[in-house]
Amino acid sequence: MPDTLDNPDDLVRAVEACLFAAEEPLTREQISAHLGDAEVKDALAALQEQYAKRGINLVERGKRWAFQTAPDLAHILRREKDQLRRLSRAATEVLAIIAYHEPVSRAEIEAIRGVQTSGGTLDVLMEAGWVRVAGRREVPGRPVIYATTAEFLAHFGLESRKDLPGLVELKASGLLDPVDDAYEDLMEQRSAENAEPELEPEEAQPDEAEALADEFDAEMLEKPDESA
Repeated sequence: MPDTLDNPDDLVRAVEACLFAAEEPLTREQISAHLGDAEVKDALAALQEQYAKRGINLVERGKRWAFQTAPDLAHILRREKDQLRRLSRAATEVLAIIAYHEPVSRAEIEAIRGVQTSGGTLDVLMEAGWVRVAGRREVPGRPVIYATTAEFLAHFGLESRKDLPGLVELKASGLLDPVDDAYEDLMEQRSAENAEPELEPEEAQPDEAEALADEFDAEMLEKPDESA
């Protein structure tokens, strides 16, 4: 590591320069590697605080760091009129299920929803940049599994999936509808059978998945044609 980065202030400046020059968001490990394996955790925290009240903010999305326009100023920079797009009910349900249960296969999505899911619904979510193919499950047939993306986190202002609304929050906001008994029975049966050990049962919260679908379905999702 260069001698100039021994000074904390110089390290902060170096991290700032590294992020400005990057073509895409960087993980902490990538930033550290660019700067001779320097420990950059404190420098990132200092930069985030410095930019908190400025026109540009330093944000972490999916464990990747980047500068972005302050949310309250974004409308000033838009050159084109926003095109309002509304996801279908099926798409919002699938997106919610993936967000709370990922990684999840198409068959697992269908088991949770109780109906077939068309390939077109998943294509819409992948075209929006919110869902990605996350590999294949190591079971007979090796089905494709899906997960959310960093763009999903950025669009909804989430630092990580841990920031998804919880059961208590959804009940308090009035967004949580009663879950169908058959759906509840299905999830209990799947848990008892432990059919898919690679999933993370502690994160699989069906009430929250259905509620998030309702939340997404209730709002207009904005996606600008062209942004500055």
